Formats: sequence, C-alpha cells, structure tokens
Amino acid sequence: MFGNISCGRMASVLFLALLFSSCSRIRTMDGFTQGTTYHIVTVGGGINKQQIDSLLSAFDLSLSTYIPGSLISRINRDEPAVLLDDYFIELFNISARVYEETGGAFDLTVGPLVNAWGFGPENSAGNDSLLIDSLLQFVGMDKLRIKDGFLEKDMAGMKLDVNAVAQGYSVDVVGDFLEDNGIGNYLVEIGGEVRARGKKPHDSSWRIGIDKPYENNFSPGKDLQEILVLNDMSLATSGNYRKFYVKDGVKYSHSINPATGYPVMDRLLSATIVSRQCACADAFATACMIMGLEESMSMIEGNDMLEAYFVYSGDKGEFLVRYSSGFENFIAP
Repeated sequence: MFGNISCGRMASVLFLALLFSSCSRIRTMDGFTQGTTYHIVTVGGGINKQQIDSLLSAFDLSLSTYIPGSLISRINRDEPAVLLDDYFIELFNISARVYEETGGAFDLTVGPLVNAWGFGPENSAGNDSLLIDSLLQFVGMDKLRIKDGFLEKDMAGMKLDVNAVAQGYSVDVVGDFLEDNGIGNYLVEIGGEVRARGKKPHDSSWRIGIDKPYENNFSPGKDLQEILVLNDMSLATSGNYRKFYVKDGVKYSHSINPATGYPVMDRLLSATIVSRQCACADAFATACMIMGLEESMSMIEGNDMLEAYFVYSGDKGEFLVRYSSGFENFIAP
C-alpha cells in the first residue's frame, strides 16, 4: 500500500459513467490496491480481475514503501547490490525528467522530510528546525543515478518517496497491460488518477468529475467542481485538503517543499493536470502544489504536452479557478 485512503494523497476523481454494466460489451472490475481502490471499465476483451490484482501486487513489491521487503524499501535501507527492475527504472527516469523541468519542485528524495513531518511509513522523529535543516543534505535527485542496473547514492541515508508519482504510474502500467492484450477502449482509475483510451459504446466519450477541494470532502462525486471529457488522455489531481494535520493551531499539509524542508502554505488548493501519460500528470500535479499558482501557470503554458486546471482561494476564502489555454477543450458542455 502507498497510504490510507481516508486521508489519501489526493483529490479523488470520480468517473461518472460506470453504470453501463447492463451493456454486454462493458466489463467492470473493482478492487483494492496501494491503500485505496481501483476501478476499471473495458469495452470487450477477456482480462479478468485476478490478472489485474496479480499485476498490481507485483507493482507493489517493487515500489511500495509500506512493504518492508519491496525493492524500494530495500533501497531506502541502503542494502547493497539491489538490482533494479523495469518498474523502478521507468519511474525513476520519469521522475528525473520532471525534476529537471520543475527546477527541483518534484523530487523523489524528500522521503526523510516526509517521514519527519509524519506523512511517511516511518514514525515521525519530530520536526524541529534543527532536524529539518539536517535532513536537507539528503535531498536532491541530482545526488542519485542509475548505473549498470543499480541505483547509486551520493550518501547513505537518502530515502525515496514515490507516492507523488507511483499511483499515476500504476494507472499507466494497467493501461499498457490492457492494450497489450488487445483492449483499446477502456478507463482505468486508481486512487483518483485516471487514464482513458478510445470511447465507450455508441461512440460516447469518457466523462470524469473533479471533486471540490474543501476540507472533509471525503465522498468522491458528492460535490463536483467540474466535469471533464477525456479521449486518449490521462488526468491526475493533487491538493492539500485531504491529507493534513493540525498541531498547536497550525495546519500542516503533506506537500513538502524540497528546497526548504517545510510544508507548503499557499492559496493553491488543488491542481489537476491532463497529459497523455498518467505518471507525468501525477508528478506535475504534485510539483504545481509546491510551486504555487503563478509559477505553475507559467510552466504549464510553456509545455505543450500538459494542460492544467487550478482551484485556489480568494482574499475572502472563496473558490476561484484558473486554467491553461487548452484546458477548455476538456470541460464538458
């Protein structure tokens, strides 16, 4: 597992078109993975739930920090000669690219900071300023490299936290598996991250809902901010309204700034990214929560592979919306 769904990392996306099971061509599969749920809709095809569960179980054995014997857990314990698998290598390469493109706002090496602030698999060691400052030496993807199938670290003690990209990447893994088995029309959703390919029967598009980003909105689909139409695209949302805690009257979000070591305090409430690849959408959505509204908007407008929808708070606490120039194409009429 990657976390607890009750305070799950992210804004859930509810797909609105699952009640088509009466159509003989539609098949649905539902289950649990990574501390959350998955929902898969396919048009035709012979894939069954057991195959999906087996695939996701293998994925967890590679990338779940909540499984002590997983590949990533062994790497985080600095075990010697841990041979990397394809899952880890692809996720690492995607993450390294987003790290560069976001100026380090997205960074897998925030693991020690995530743990210190109480959002990781380990018990919090406390978060006084001296501890946070001491942990910054372990942060920076430029201190990691893959060589001959192994991960090299500049120093022992560096810990990777893949929660900001692994769920989106698992959506891609399942989607690729479906396509490899001849299924070209499907919808995959894991923990709110979505990949849609092709169309539903009768040539209709997949419709996705984005939840309003307010505290205690734990019921996906109950109160929607927007309804989107997706064709051959992926979507991921990140936000700070579900995973946080309050201590001594101060609200601490799970979005940790790799540069400062502290949780982000910004008026940006949620960032929804649309991209071809769900892993990229997931990682960039997280980076936007670190970068803030204005810097994120500038970055997205400069990248023709991404579109974004931002919800932020106004001066009076009201919900306000900004989205990139091409995002309107995804908003349902």
